Amino acid sequence: MNPELDKLHPYPFEKLSILKDGITPNPQLEHIALSIGEPKHKAPEFVLEHLQRQLSGVSAYPLTKGIAELRQAISDWLTQRFNLPIDSINAEQHIIPVNGTREALFAFAQAVIDRNRNPLIVMPNPFYQIYEGAAFLSGAEPFYINTTSDNNYLADFDSVNDDTWSRCQLLYICSPGNPTGAVIDKQTLQKLIKLAEQHDFIIASDECYSEIYFDESKPPVGLLEAAAEMGHTDYSRCVVFHSLSKRSNLPGLRSGFVAGDKKVLAKFLKYRTYHGCAMPLHHQKASIKAWQDEGHVEENRALYQKKFTDVLKILEPVMDVKKPDASFYLWAKTPASDEDFAKNLFAQQNITVLPGSYLSREAHGLNPGRQHVRMALVASYEECIEAAQRIRIFLEN
Repeated sequence: MNPELDKLHPYPFEKLSILKDGITPNPQLEHIALSIGEPKHKAPEFVLEHLQRQLSGVSAYPLTKGIAELRQAISDWLTQRFNLPIDSINAEQHIIPVNGTREALFAFAQAVIDRNRNPLIVMPNPFYQIYEGAAFLSGAEPFYINTTSDNNYLADFDSVNDDTWSRCQLLYICSPGNPTGAVIDKQTLQKLIKLAEQHDFIIASDECYSEIYFDESKPPVGLLEAAAEMGHTDYSRCVVFHSLSKRSNLPGLRSGFVAGDKKVLAKFLKYRTYHGCAMPLHHQKASIKAWQDEGHVEENRALYQKKFTDVLKILEPVMDVKKPDASFYLWAKTPASDEDFAKNLFAQQNITVLPGSYLSREAHGLNPGRQHVRMALVASYEECIEAAQRIRIFLEN
């Protein structure tokens, strides 16, 4: 067996199941899950209808590269959403459709890491655990940059020394962040691009929460947008990951894309051809419809905006929590152990939240997820409000 498998940590939800094992929650209360970031808003009907009409696509093998129409729809969306120069994103060279960002984020490290050069993969801490698993299985060592309230839950990239950057082959960033919701500003992204040029590493920017934000006039900036404003329209060393899961409430469609540096993507496409992970044709055609429509995305954002506003009115008087820059997570501080908080909240109020320490590692003298919980406001408005009221009762008692 691959010895690197032994380095993998249990997934956060496995730890959560063990934590809850043997606890009988209050039987008078219906369970409300705030632990998993699985969108529960209604999927757009026009996409589902088109998906049904394209089911004959199961009779053909799909191409790993995806159909030209989908790549063009993605190119058009990227260009418009991130104000990229016209024709700077070539649908033939700069885009690969993928089966959701999770598998692509993992596979990307396997394709780009040279395990013979003592590689590091740098990542935020807390993080999406796929980054760490991708590092271990690619033969790299993860290097964690803590994100704490002292720095508005953003990574302090200036704290990383030149020796570390010189070993770095891949930098994972997540903006808006999971679990913190923090957005990396354009100036910081441009600083990272300069560091990547100086030390010859690739930036993998996980932007799957980019379309869930609260100020319609200030959408989160993207890595390609920052690069283009520097005049780097070849997007060298810059690769972004996007998905329809959160944007369009289509997590089961497993549809996303990778875009950026054409030289890197050419190698990644070669890897994926052997990997055998082409998106089904009917999923590709349904995805075109989703990427071409913004109306359902605006409606989706409005639902989250209302939930965050009203949930925070209930929780802020009793809990150390505030609205994130973007995403659908609340990253709340707990008065004591995050595990005890999650366990007792489940027992007393039948609400599941995720302990923050399950999403982070001990690094540089601390575990930055400790005494935090992640709450995903993905359930219905009514459930989120009831959950907030129960959490307030739990804290007041």
